[in-house]
Amino acid sequence: MKKLVATLAISAVLFSGCSLKQDAIIKINDKVITQAQYDKLFDKQADNSVFARMGVNIKENPNGFMYLMIQERVINELIVKTLLEEELVKRNIKVTKEDVDNAVKEIIDKIGSKEQLNMILKHNGISVAQFRKDLTEEVKMKKLAAELGKSDVTDAEAQKFYKENINKFKYPAKVRASHILVAADPEEVKEIVTSEPKNKDLTEAQIKAKVNEEMNARKAKAEKLQNQAKANINDFAKLAKENSDDAATAVKGGDLGFFAHEEMVPEFSKAAFAQRPNTVSPVVKSKFGYHVILVTDRMEAGQEPFEKAKADIKNYLTNQKQLELLDNLTESLKKNAKIEYVKAEYSPKAIQDKLQNQVKEQSQDDKSKTKTENKK
Repeated sequence: MKKLVATLAISAVLFSGCSLKQDAIIKINDKVITQAQYDKLFDKQADNSVFARMGVNIKENPNGFMYLMIQERVINELIVKTLLEEELVKRNIKVTKEDVDNAVKEIIDKIGSKEQLNMILKHNGISVAQFRKDLTEEVKMKKLAAELGKSDVTDAEAQKFYKENINKFKYPAKVRASHILVAADPEEVKEIVTSEPKNKDLTEAQIKAKVNEEMNARKAKAEKLQNQAKANINDFAKLAKENSDDAATAVKGGDLGFFAHEEMVPEFSKAAFAQRPNTVSPVVKSKFGYHVILVTDRMEAGQEPFEKAKADIKNYLTNQKQLELLDNLTESLKKNAKIEYVKAEYSPKAIQDKLQNQVKEQSQDDKSKTKTENKK
């Protein structure tokens, strides 16, 4: 299992010291972890797990392997976060609004725009308030790491990393394109049709007819935009800003930047890579709707030169050094902390014992199945 401090965004659920409560499950020095805090983080991690997305209810089997793995991770995370919070208070490390604003600006500069950031947050179901809260804790961790030791990276270290990981800096052929999207998802159109009071008595056939009518209307709109763009490609950015349903790129005149073939849905990539620079594609249908694509540049497969990659390499290696400093601090804090498991079932030993039993039971089941199959 990866170490807990696998990212500087370690403190998403950091809590400031709390008073002793009857539902305490773990005592750490003069702080406690409560049942409520545990339940909140456990539910969050269980509900966001891959298995939950597959429809598996991990929480219904408290002795299940995945349940125990998440339980162990949650307990460890809460302990480490409590210890780090104590250390932050001890060192009087604080984060100002200006610190967070600067961190947000750095991210926006890397992503490209505020609109792009908002789109990413929305796609991942994260509110702006939660994002800023998590970023505040990340900045705290960076400030803490800065007090623990140096994390500067020299050009020589960056060059060494570049040479040892040369394949990471090779890239496939790419194109740069802009697009205008006319959103057209049949299921979404159907929801709109059926949600209108005037359509409540329509038959399924009538609903289908209305959906087809709307889809055809949207396709016609895309074709009209395609004709306008083809007539004068200099108007493409203006057309995208005024008509594209892809809000994140519309503000940039539809510009998607450079992308490799596998970075877009197949229909879109096939059309984009078939176009010559400064040409407009026919209308392309994808699961998102109808696209009009303007290819503006092409880039053959190659390798990013060191000078261009240096800043990103240094940033990556700096983060790695900071993580190591935080890891070392975490291990030291855990060794010197007084940790009492008020509820024994939350102790690492109790969880490990259950995990070992699960492994043994699974092994026995596998052997039984093998014997049964061999008899057949």
